[in-house]
Amino acid sequence: MGEAISTSDLLSADGVDLSYGTQLAVSGAYLSVARREVVAITGQNGSGKSSLLYCLAGVLPATRGQIRFDGQLFGRLSDDEISTLRRERFGFVFQYGELLPELTIEENTALPLRLAGQRKRPALAAAGEVLERLGLGELRERRPSQVSGGQSQRVAVARALVHRPAVVFADEPTGSLDSANASAVLKEFLSLARSQGTAVILVTHDPAVAAQADSHYTMSDGLLSAQGAA
Repeated sequence: MGEAISTSDLLSADGVDLSYGTQLAVSGAYLSVARREVVAITGQNGSGKSSLLYCLAGVLPATRGQIRFDGQLFGRLSDDEISTLRRERFGFVFQYGELLPELTIEENTALPLRLAGQRKRPALAAAGEVLERLGLGELRERRPSQVSGGQSQRVAVARALVHRPAVVFADEPTGSLDSANASAVLKEFLSLARSQGTAVILVTHDPAVAAQADSHYTMSDGLLSAQGAA
């Protein structure tokens, strides 16, 4: 039986299926995310957790069911409207950072603001402020190839949060780091997100990462189960 989804939630999935051809990757998912909440989704590789994340972010269209963000049903939005949501109100952090090698650290961080139409000088100023908060101010003029893996992932966090999005989607954001760097990056990420009121949906296979969340879901063979408070 389906779970009730509150219309006051920032983001919700209501009976969502996602199929790749005949393969069902996500089956009947119900999930709700409140403003400022950190939600962890754990599961083994191939369980469907990343597929669900990209569905919630509007990157992959749901095969069945509804996704609602801030009162808007994805199914009623045009591709351009969903693209605008992703650009202006969503942030993304990936496992390997995925910084653009031709841009400086500061320019990479400012990219969401520039894509949203902000002028270069204020965008770079905002980027520099977030980099300072993450202890990366001295790296502004370097290229991604000139920083460490832990530093690169901190820059990816700065880029995801620089435009103060409503929600950040993080897909194994510390999966490529050693345990010490992973712990430090995650702590900084969640601290900065919470301080500016950003909700976070965090996909991970690491129970220690999930333990930092407010709510915890697990996935197995495409089925999502709520675990309550992490």
